Amino acid sequence: MMPTRQGSIRLFQIAGITVFLHWSWFIVAAYEIQDRGHDYSSLLWNVLEYLALFAIVTMHEFGHALACRSVGGKANQIVLWPLGGVAYVDPPPRPGAVLWSIAAGPLVNVALFPVLTLVLFLAKSVGWPISSPDAYALISNIWTINLMLLIFNLLPIYPLDGGQILQSLLWFGLGRARSLMVAAAIGFVGAAGVAILAILAHSLWIGLITAFIVMNCVRGWRVARALARLAAMPRHEGLACPACHAAPPRGALWKCGKCGTAFDTFLTQAVCPNCGTQFESTRCIDCGAMSPISAWLVNAPVPPPVPSV
Repeated sequence: MMPTRQGSIRLFQIAGITVFLHWSWFIVAAYEIQDRGHDYSSLLWNVLEYLALFAIVTMHEFGHALACRSVGGKANQIVLWPLGGVAYVDPPPRPGAVLWSIAAGPLVNVALFPVLTLVLFLAKSVGWPISSPDAYALISNIWTINLMLLIFNLLPIYPLDGGQILQSLLWFGLGRARSLMVAAAIGFVGAAGVAILAILAHSLWIGLITAFIVMNCVRGWRVARALARLAAMPRHEGLACPACHAAPPRGALWKCGKCGTAFDTFLTQAVCPNCGTQFESTRCIDCGAMSPISAWLVNAPVPPPVPSV
């Protein structure tokens, strides 16, 4: 279960990537700022700390989105909500592409670590702990926030970044479906550990994180089973997706957008057998790319070059 644009506020757009803020963020922000009021002499510093958290999470999600684009994937939306941020990335269905798209988020936190460490060292060396205790506490807390986000995200618990990185690495040897099953299974075990921590700490917040992990592990397990069934299906010979080069499966897996009839588009040449609608492009079941059905022929004749005048 991931946040969506529904109930979200559009903040800004950079490089074609639109950032949305879920309305619940304001409620949690108000609670967190009030709850941590004892850390500073003024609530203004708490506001600045929470805005710093907002900035770090946003940069982390942009790392995912930009990395996804660099490998030919699609990424144009980021939603920020109380449990963090979600970059809606759609990398090509290759383990290397998925690995880079996921790993780039934590790498942003890795890059921030020496920068924030240097700033903290300089602040201490000029005497801010005595002369400007609030400013020094702010820098120290930002340093801690970045480190904690890095450590938490790298836990090998699906769907956290660490769990998705693990799934991408396993993909090289186990394949897409089996690697996702393993990652989801490990995620369930990790969720049990987080649940115990929530009980021991009497933390509702950690309990919500546990629920988030469990729901996404269930979803990941279902997707893995669907991928396994898809991989076992017979395939059309002599055809291949122009994008991922996978042969299309046989079966009524395509649905007419006009009448809702399910059919095998390669047996009807992209024509709905019920209403006769002709479809200009056919979606690849494996990678989602859209291509004209004529482009799926493996040995399609190459048109002769047009002579120049």
